[in-house]
Order: sequence, then structure tokens, then C-alpha cells
Amino acid sequence: MTALLALEGLTKAYPGVVANDTVSLSIAPGEVHALLGENGAGKSTLVKMIYGLVKPDQGTMQMHGAPYAPLEPRAARAAGVGMVFQHFSLFDALSVAENIALGMENAPKLRALSEQIRKVSDTYGLPLAPDRIVGDLSAGERQRVEIIRCLLQDPKLLIMDEPTSVLTPQEVDILFETLRKLSAEGTAILYISHKLEEIRALCDAATILRLGKVVGECIPRDTTAREMAEMMVGKVLSTPTRPSVTLGDTLLELRGLSQPSPSAFGMPLRDISVSLRKGEVLGIGGVAGNGQDELLAALSGEMRAPEGMVHLKGVDIGSLGPNARRIAGLLAAPEERLGHAAAPDMSLTENAMLTGVAREGLEKKGFLNWPAARGFADRIIETFDVRTPGAGNAARSLSGGNLQKFVIGREVLQRPEVLVVNQPTWGVDASAAAAIRQALLDLATDGAAVIVISQDLDELMEISDRFAALNEGRLSEPRSTDGLTVEEIGLLMGGAHGMEVAHV
Repeated sequence: MTALLALEGLTKAYPGVVANDTVSLSIAPGEVHALLGENGAGKSTLVKMIYGLVKPDQGTMQMHGAPYAPLEPRAARAAGVGMVFQHFSLFDALSVAENIALGMENAPKLRALSEQIRKVSDTYGLPLAPDRIVGDLSAGERQRVEIIRCLLQDPKLLIMDEPTSVLTPQEVDILFETLRKLSAEGTAILYISHKLEEIRALCDAATILRLGKVVGECIPRDTTAREMAEMMVGKVLSTPTRPSVTLGDTLLELRGLSQPSPSAFGMPLRDISVSLRKGEVLGIGGVAGNGQDELLAALSGEMRAPEGMVHLKGVDIGSLGPNARRIAGLLAAPEERLGHAAAPDMSLTENAMLTGVAREGLEKKGFLNWPAARGFADRIIETFDVRTPGAGNAARSLSGGNLQKFVIGREVLQRPEVLVVNQPTWGVDASAAAAIRQALLDLATDGAAVIVISQDLDELMEISDRFAALNEGRLSEPRSTDGLTVEEIGLLMGGAHGMEVAHV
């Protein structure tokens, strides 16, 4: 079959790194094609060239056999290329229809556009009311807005970057049905994901990148997830393990934690009670927007808690701020790595100083010890295999996955007694994800208590002793992960607590 899109010898270099090195691949009409690679392999740069965000230094592209060289996303969309980004670009205060109109060329009047939205959402099984305010939507519904915005422009190629990272298992099934329908109608899909079992279930072909080069191709359904992961990283993967641990005394206890959200579109916390013991890993799942950010803020000290609701080692710490809680032994790593966990324009050394100053002894009598901070940053980079020219580089210069490794490593190496992490392996390749999970397990083995908030259910089942679900700011009763099924977890995440889950 004639290729819809053909790339030949695409090369793109930045100072100090070749992001793409003579990359060639082709995608046929109706094909679901996976683009795989570890963090920093060059996936993002490649799709940015296809979508007109980046201009290649060398090489050519063809669409339907004709030269294709978009100078901007508008030209790519006009040629039939749509893209759903990993990070949504929506305005919370506007309606679904208003958001979609902003992303269209020559958008029709809102009434006519609303009818088009209803028609497309019905056709592709993506129910969405055009007059709803985006700030009130779940993460899955927000993704539908982005997809429908693309579909209204009748794309011939749809690029999807980590589309299931914020979805429940049930929402993933709906998305896959939509993508299969689009494929059957002739729309090609270029699919980026680190969830390799999803790749096996959905994709017809896969191209694997490593260090900017194409290192292999495969048929996912005929290839195991481990085989694909090892092709990506070029080595044998190890599975995270830990010895059996005898749990110790209670370290952290929440007693009826209830707090409003600081954001107008956030989720208040409602009567959360849970305790955590030495050596324990508690996994907390939930669809994005159900109170994860608020819970981390209440634990880290970014939001002060009312008296009597947050206790560390039997002491009420609700009134303490983040630095005081760090000194006391409670550390946290938020989901948003660039801007919240790390200052984008600061160097890695400066970012190491920001949270490590007290526990790593990087300050004395008001003076900051920058050589010691540099040494701490170097230790993070070496221990967690952060791919960067050096600790003097700005945080924003790292790929998302490498910055994630730096952020998690920075907190783990400070030897917390309690560590709370939100989405610890979000956007991280299989090898790095395994390393991060092993680091969390090692921390628990050494006696720390760890809370892992994640939308990756496989991750939670792999490393957690107990599981609880956040839904509309409420936390379900924690349950042992032994024997807990994905279907039960999906129902808990959807708000079915207690006896309702027993009938699954």
C-alpha cells in the first residue's frame, strides 16, 4: 500500500545533542503505528517536525507521495495532520465549544459548531456536551475535547502522545474503540506510549528509536512487552523486587482531613482518614482531578491543615510549612515537574539546593554552600542516570523523563522518613520506570513509609502493599493489593466503594 506519510533521513541537532539522526519510517492509511523509545530517544522532536513545530536540518517528508514540509502547525493541519498533546492546551473558564473554536481555522458560529461537536462525539463514541465549562471536566473528558477538535478538521494522520496516562481502564477501552473506528475509516494514527501492553493491543506496527536513531521495527502483537522494552533500551531489563518487610510503627496519620481546594476548578478534600507505617508502600489511584494535587499539597505543607488532621510520628504538623515538614522527615515530589517540582530556568545545581538545603546541610549561618550543592546534584545525576551534559544545565533543557528522574532522585537521596510522590514515572521509559520503582521499594525496605499517587495501575499493583482510590476528594478504605483486580480498581476509581465492589 502507498504510504500516507513517508520520512526519509530526517535529522535534527541541537547544541550538544543530535535529537534525530537520519530517521526514516512510513505510515500507511488506516495504520496504527507506534513510535517507541526511552526518554531522550528523539520521539518528541520527530513528531514536532511532522506537525510543523520544528524544522528538520536534513531529510525529506512526503504526504500522499508529494513533498511535505510544514513551516507551522497551521500548515500541518491544512495538510491533514492533527495532534493530541500529552499536556492539554485548554482554558478552564471557557466552554467546550469555545475551546474548540480557538483551535480551528475559520471556526463556524458557536451554535453551528456545537451541532458539529454533538455529531462527531456521537459518531465516535466520545460523549461530550459542547456547553460544559472545561474546568468542570474530568481528565478523560478534557482529552475528548482535544480529540474532537482534531476530528472536526478531518485529519488523515492523527498523532497521539501518551493518550492514556490520565484515564481509567474503562476510559482506555472507550478511547481504543474510537481509534479502531478511525483506523477502519482510513485515518492513520501515530501513537506514542510507554505502556507496552497497550501498544500490543492497539498497534499494527512499531518503530523503535534509541539515541535519535531507528534501531528496530516490529509487529507489536507478535512481540512481548519485555522484548519491546529491551529493544528500546538495548539491554536486559530487571524487574523491581524487595524482600519481605515487617512493618513498624505508624509514621503518618490523617484524621478526617477536609480542606477546600485553593483553585476555583480544584477538588476539595473530604474526610480523609488513613495511616501509614514504617516500611509500607500505599498506592493511591484515581482519575486526574479527583484531589490528587490537593492531597499532595496538604501532606507537603503547601496547604496548611486544620488542627488535629495531619500527624507525623504522633505530632500534629498541620500548621507547618514545606521546609519545616522536610526537616521533620516528610518530603514530597509533585506531579508537575517543570514549574512546580523544578524551576525551569534554574540549573540542576540550583534545583538541588531548593529542596535539599536543610537535609543535605547546604547552608551554614545564612551562607549557601554551592560546591556541596553541585556535589549533591552530581550524585543525583549519577545515581539515577539523568541524561544531561552536567549539573550546570537548566532544568528546562532536560527531556521530561530525565527531569522526572532528577526530581525523584533528589527527594529519595535525602533519606525521608515519609515520602509522598505524585505520578513518579509519568512519561518515563520502561528502564527508568523500573529504576524509580526500585528506588521507592528500597526506601521502604530501609524503613521509610511511601505514598505513591499514580494513574498507572500496573505500577501501583507492582509496588504497593495497600491500595486506595481517590474519587471526588474522598479516599476509599485501603485494601491489600493481593488479589485485587483491575476491574475492582476501576470501579473504586469511579466512586464505587465498599460493598459495591464485592459484586465485580
